[in-house]
Amino acid sequence: METPPWRDRIRTEDELLEQLEHQVEAARRRRAKALTEGVDELGSVYALAKELGLSWTAVAHAIKKYTTA
Repeated sequence: METPPWRDRIRTEDELLEQLEHQVEAARRRRAKALTEGVDELGSVYALAKELGLSWTAVAHAIKKYTTA
């Protein structure tokens, strides 16, 4: 089997990267929604961060960045 020309391979990889970027963005939004639910359940960003072993700033940033349109 012959290897496709480099232009075709680059085009294929660019398409794959674009698909992956969309999937990552969707996953980040779903994660932020889950983090928001965790804050609601536990009462604060700090409590959730402690539960997850993350910094409260990382949790707050993810919620803010990925739950706003």
